[in-house]
Amino acid sequence: MSNTLNIHSKAITNNSESPNVKLKSINFGDCKWTSGFWAEKTKTATDVMVPYMGQVLCGDVGHALNNFKIAAGEKEGEHQGMYWHDGDFYKFMEAKTYVYGLTKNKKLLEELDEYIRIIGKAQEDDGYLQTQIQLSDEADRYENRKYHEMYNTGHLLISACVHYRITGQRNFLDIAIKHAELLYTMFMPENKHYGRFGFNQTQIMGLVELYRTVKESKYLVLAEKFINNRGKYDVVHDSTTEGYPIGDMVQERTPFRISNEAVGHAVLALYYYAGAADVYAETGETALIDALDRLWDNVTTKKMYVTGAVGQAHYGASASRDMIEEGFIDAYMMPNMTAYNETCANLCNAMFSQRMLGIHGDAKYADIIELVLYNSGLSGISVEGKDYFYANPLRMVNNTRNYDAHKDVTETPNREPYLDCFCCPPNIVRTIAKVSGWAYSLSKNGVSVNLYGSNDLNTTLLDGSNIKLSQDTDYPWKGLVKLTVEECKNEAFEIALRIPGWAKKNVQLSVNGEQTGINLKPASFAKISRNWKAGDVITLDMPIATTFIEGHPRIEEVRNQLAIKRGPIVYCVETPDLPANTSILDVYFPHKSELKANYNPDFLGGVTTISTELKIRQDKDDALYHEITKPSFEKVDVQLVPYFAWSNRGQAEMTVWLPVLWE
Repeated sequence: MSNTLNIHSKAITNNSESPNVKLKSINFGDCKWTSGFWAEKTKTATDVMVPYMGQVLCGDVGHALNNFKIAAGEKEGEHQGMYWHDGDFYKFMEAKTYVYGLTKNKKLLEELDEYIRIIGKAQEDDGYLQTQIQLSDEADRYENRKYHEMYNTGHLLISACVHYRITGQRNFLDIAIKHAELLYTMFMPENKHYGRFGFNQTQIMGLVELYRTVKESKYLVLAEKFINNRGKYDVVHDSTTEGYPIGDMVQERTPFRISNEAVGHAVLALYYYAGAADVYAETGETALIDALDRLWDNVTTKKMYVTGAVGQAHYGASASRDMIEEGFIDAYMMPNMTAYNETCANLCNAMFSQRMLGIHGDAKYADIIELVLYNSGLSGISVEGKDYFYANPLRMVNNTRNYDAHKDVTETPNREPYLDCFCCPPNIVRTIAKVSGWAYSLSKNGVSVNLYGSNDLNTTLLDGSNIKLSQDTDYPWKGLVKLTVEECKNEAFEIALRIPGWAKKNVQLSVNGEQTGINLKPASFAKISRNWKAGDVITLDMPIATTFIEGHPRIEEVRNQLAIKRGPIVYCVETPDLPANTSILDVYFPHKSELKANYNPDFLGGVTTISTELKIRQDKDDALYHEITKPSFEKVDVQLVPYFAWSNRGQAEMTVWLPVLWE
């Protein structure tokens, strides 16, 4: 096992040496945001999100570090938090490692070292490390899968690999290796008891990342075995499954390679698919990529909201009549008020697409990443950076749910400073902290620009030559992007720029003021290959228009309704912008209303709002059904706000979809 870092081995999802990908990862830190949207979000992550989360998880409220201290014998007490709380702490550590990678703040590294010391002391001699089991008398290790040991394992392995790549230190990695060795010993042999155990499949991603980091092939073999085990055994309750739904809920009814529909818990499913994509990147097995293509298409064309959100329902059932929680239901069944859309699921949608982008090199996958990042992912955290949504509905109406009925309070009318189920907060924070690592990829002879934002790129192409680029843009509020070549090799190479799917009209691409003549197709990469030189300027001009979006006619919940989108940003109406005591259910959109975009740097962290005229219905009747003549309306001038920025001005109702008045 290597003690040194190779070229591009510092990547966050490290496919740099994977044989079956077209776009390979850059080193984390090679791209740094300089100004604008993502620079500001990253600064908030550095200054507010990560420190605040550390206070929560390392104190008595979050109690996550306390669990490790108790297991290490350094504190008295009992385990607190969900069974998967260890994994949430590992995600926080991953976020903190990214911030260290960007800032090189030694204090952060010292704090991480202290966490690692405690975690190492809590780990048992044979490598076992699960505080929810170690501190409980109710279950033994790997006895029942409801304790989510695999989830914790996956995030341990991922966080440890990221820590090693960015810091060069082995202290966390050695803990992960010791744990993975136990996992291999326990789960590699054929064993009916353990055969169905590998649900909540983050361990697949973690094992592949560990394989990529230390070049030990058995970790990849074990990752593939966890895939092979799904759909292999009879779907009946046994001692390992009691207490948690079975079947489609945990993607165990259908073998992966013949799957064609996303089913079950959305987070479990998408972590599973992302892990399978990682395995394919290493093995190149045709059956895997065929299934991945079918599943990606099913998710994004039949079960995804306009915001990129996924997981339509809190409760439901699959076609096999298996109970579903927090997950996928039937195609085109897209409720708005009761949409679950867990923040983690939305982010997993982006993670899955990020891997598919690497495999296929197709810009449509980056479109989904962008859609999630600017909408259903970012809606999970407040502008300030301290409050969180677990569920992300597309319509919020007061007094429609009994929020106290859910002990874990995952569906809330406001963002909360702490959620008992704390999986989503560190997930969104680690994503914001690492998104610069997704902005560019390396192609066979060049670089692709996946995400736009002002940044500096200083990286090494796959042939070992250096390249420096600087990007200047006010994206996503403006569509003008200028990319300057600061340093490059003398030989010809390719720079590919993504033309977003929303950029359908009057897009122009020039080099040093001269049009390229390239066919600029939405949802594709425009590839420019030439002998570049320092000082060359690429200008991509994508005029951003405000557009109306309608849903597929089979989505009954949005029939005769529209959503408003500007570039990658989905907008909503929020009651702070309506007359007092107006219900969001009384708001209609006259189809002739004009839309005017206005950038306000001092509002909601700096956003572009859209001014328009809406109509408020005046006659009301609370009866379940009632007779109607011609309804009456009152005109009102309002502003629409980006969906991600709603619920930052106190208790509010909100809607993305508006019924249309065709006058």
